[in-house]
Amino acid sequence: MPLDPLAKRLLVMMAAVAPNDRSRPSAEARRQALAKLMQFARADAAAATGTDGVLPGLGGDIRYRLYDPANHSTEHLPGFVFFHGGGMVAGSLDTHDLICAALAKTSGCRLVSVDYRLAPEHKFPAAIEDAVAATRFVSEQGASLGIDAARLVVGGDSAGATLAAVVCQQSLRDSGPAIVAQCLICPVLDFEDTSPSREAFAENHLLDRATLEADLADYLPEGTDLADPRISPLRSVKFAGLPTAIIHTAEFDPMRDEGNAYAGKLVAAGVAVEHICHDGMIHNFHAMGAILPQARLVLDLIGEQIRRALGN
Repeated sequence: MPLDPLAKRLLVMMAAVAPNDRSRPSAEARRQALAKLMQFARADAAAATGTDGVLPGLGGDIRYRLYDPANHSTEHLPGFVFFHGGGMVAGSLDTHDLICAALAKTSGCRLVSVDYRLAPEHKFPAAIEDAVAATRFVSEQGASLGIDAARLVVGGDSAGATLAAVVCQQSLRDSGPAIVAQCLICPVLDFEDTSPSREAFAENHLLDRATLEADLADYLPEGTDLADPRISPLRSVKFAGLPTAIIHTAEFDPMRDEGNAYAGKLVAAGVAVEHICHDGMIHNFHAMGAILPQARLVLDLIGEQIRRALGN
């Protein structure tokens, strides 16, 4: 299927205002760019509102934002631990505020958005340490947040989906928190190999090669093994026993092939998977509901899938 006309128009507009210098962008430039892009997120007046708090982590307190879809009901609801995207360098509680509020509302979960440490100030594995600590906290202290820890989802978008996949793999390996489902949206899952989609969409498809290389250079200490499953979850050797997976990829996303391959490996290992590769869409499309009608629909669909995975 061809590139969606509205997505194509967005890419043309972005190319028109992009700097001529395509050398490595700074971390600050990437943070500003993501913040501007996320202004196109779906605005939903009926969405859940968030309350900020902190939880303990190895590197100090970790900020989080708790979204309550039930208007402060005393009922314990399923929990959704969410990690924002941004290449481990950009993104924040604020950039993903509308996305998290919408997902809390559509899924019926109390959603905990985690403000994990970012590179280059905090290199690998700081973000993973925070993701693991946050998931453990919600699992152990969920009652204090109005969460039923027996119905726990872990998820994220882009690099946040990397963290979600790693948390699920480590939880399985280390007998960690019980996770019912993982939700991976446009996931980044393999830096050890260059897939055909990474080559085909390396330029002019929102997330370009220069940005990916800059993110990786800022995130990883020199000499880090790219095949480490904590960096490339697709390179794990064990998939059997992982939580039910909800995976959304996009046809014109550089990360398409690795997300599709991850879904395939899970299915081959006997894991229940709901996977959709969205025709005509680009990376991060789900976060552009103000422009792309398909983005508005996918957040509703993800909510329905999570409800099914939780037996609701």
